[in-house]
Amino acid sequence: MIQLTLAALFFIGIHFLIAGTRWRDRLVARYGERVYRIGFSSLSVLGLFWLIYAYRHAPYIETWGQLAWFKPVAALLMLVAFILAVTGVTTLNPTAVNGESRLYEAEPARGILRVTRHPFLWGVGLWAIVHLIANGDAAALVLFGSLLLLTIGGTRSIDAKRQRRFGEQWAKFTAVTSNIPFNAIREGRNQLKLAEIGWWRIALALLLYLGMMHFHTQLFGVSPLF
Repeated sequence: MIQLTLAALFFIGIHFLIAGTRWRDRLVARYGERVYRIGFSSLSVLGLFWLIYAYRHAPYIETWGQLAWFKPVAALLMLVAFILAVTGVTTLNPTAVNGESRLYEAEPARGILRVTRHPFLWGVGLWAIVHLIANGDAAALVLFGSLLLLTIGGTRSIDAKRQRRFGEQWAKFTAVTSNIPFNAIREGRNQLKLAEIGWWRIALALLLYLGMMHFHTQLFGVSPLF
């Protein structure tokens, strides 16, 4: 558990203490955007591999244990997580690397961005909390808890970074979008348009979801339904 805890602290630390902070701005100013991205991406990949390795070798220490009644709920929530993540990663987004050009469009918040400006991170966050609850052991609490913390904090970090860099253009984008899903729609600052999301994206998410449900037992040794 010590190695898993250290890996989690490292992975969270490089994101919270560098990415999205003024340290990032200083590093970019000194070394350039390309060098910074290569360096930070390398650290992130290293941290992720360390986290996975440490989790796979962590001892099983039961907390609340696996909850059989939660599995059908988890299956439904994971479908939502897949839709958010897949539509998010396949939609040009000003919050993503090289997606800044969308800020200058007449209507930058389209498709899934009408629901939330951070669809991919919310999908990962939902995946993390589902697995945190479903596994019910200390190692899962550290792994998925750290990923959940990272996704929630990541949305704020990205917003702060984009605000410093794009100022007024970013303010216009946030005026018609929300971090929390459906909040902008609920407040009347935007409206849901399912056709804009792209039915092919939803179909792709469903296909990947069904594939994961089918192979989950073979890949992870645990049935997602029984």
